Amino acid sequence: MRTILLSTLLAGSLFLANAQEKPWRGASVDFSHGRLEVSENKRYLQHSDGTPFFYLGDTAWELFHRLDEAEAERYLENRRAKGFTVIQAVILAELDGLNTPNRNDDRPLLDNDPTRPNPKYFEWVDKVIRMAESKGLYIGLLPTWGDKVDKQWGVGPVIFTEENAFAYGEWLGDRYKDFPNIIWINGGDRLGGEDNYPIWNALARGIRKADKNHLMSFHPTGEHSSSEWFHDAEWLDFNMAQTGHCQRGHSVYERIIRKDYERVPTKPCMDSEPRYENHPVCWKPDSLGWFDAVDVRQALYWNLFEGALGHTYGCHDIWQMKSPAHEAIGLARGYWYSSLDLEGAADMIHARRLMESLSWEERRPCPEIILSENDDPERKAVALRGKDYLLIYIPDSERITCDLGALGEGERLSAEWMNPRDGTFTKAGEVEASDAVTFTTPSSGRGNDWLLLLRR
Repeated sequence: MRTILLSTLLAGSLFLANAQEKPWRGASVDFSHGRLEVSENKRYLQHSDGTPFFYLGDTAWELFHRLDEAEAERYLENRRAKGFTVIQAVILAELDGLNTPNRNDDRPLLDNDPTRPNPKYFEWVDKVIRMAESKGLYIGLLPTWGDKVDKQWGVGPVIFTEENAFAYGEWLGDRYKDFPNIIWINGGDRLGGEDNYPIWNALARGIRKADKNHLMSFHPTGEHSSSEWFHDAEWLDFNMAQTGHCQRGHSVYERIIRKDYERVPTKPCMDSEPRYENHPVCWKPDSLGWFDAVDVRQALYWNLFEGALGHTYGCHDIWQMKSPAHEAIGLARGYWYSSLDLEGAADMIHARRLMESLSWEERRPCPEIILSENDDPERKAVALRGKDYLLIYIPDSERITCDLGALGEGERLSAEWMNPRDGTFTKAGEVEASDAVTFTTPSSGRGNDWLLLLRR
């Protein structure tokens, strides 16, 4: 039996308890709690009966376009079992989604006209959404990828005008307004301003005209947030950012997620596309390497501890549904089915279990509580405070000193270490709240990240 030094202010060694899991509702979403809405304090999402909803997304952008029924079933079941709650997928897909048919040999639009949807294609979309519903999964539904609005590096072609975008949105809203498992995601890896603004705005207004039952956000291009163009839009219920595939440090979360968290009026916020697992860092694997499970865990907790309502995971091989039949995009080196069980994907469930086991009220970022030198952006420790608890995420450090006086001078706090790699908890005794308490992590070095949970 090992001993763990919890605090240099405590005398004696502290015990190692048996690992335990927190109470948890289960892998699937229970739609009987009612439709999603924004919480009263505008910080998170909840069901209409008041049950908080933890958004744990996966990017499956090519789901409708590249998978057949058996493959869609395999993918969705894997994500359900891993605790994901939202699957982000695109109707008019990025990878030549207009002219290369799906696996049923159907194209989404007749003559690439947004006012003439192909019934056969949308029957397939309906089927996949219903399959997700049967598994307790929401679909974060993107009407189109951005290259159909603003081509840039995509295949295109550009097909949208303000007028047909509104019509297409209204048609979609009417078709899906009564599906219980829809979250609308406008945009698609593009900026929302200048010439793009009237089209994205018209698409959203069209959806909202027909569908007032579902929440809506906007997915921007890398290192941007929906708040830059649409924060005050009536149709934008919560902000989405994309921190992208180049940044290795915490500073991108300070620049984007923290800024969104502090905006007025208050709206919930989150990172909807962070660094992907198995993605070459900034597309430069020879010099910068590849993002791995360590990187995706850091992005997860950095995002959540800046006050995000949830988090989206992504894998470079899976978003494009890479298979032997497809050319690799962006140096993808695996197939979607062989990458389903990567370590980082399996680690996401532990964050969901943790966050769902603690109260959501009064949850807020708490950077001021960390007193240690904390300037290295790739090893940044972050803290989140709730009504009766404090969480500290320590990516790579042996010791950390914290000011616990704000939790109530002299209060006795129970302490537990959570291993974010397997979700196990280790009881570590009690500590007295004071203005400088030092904790020693069970291990340190890259890949040895830890969470410290303190509770009254």
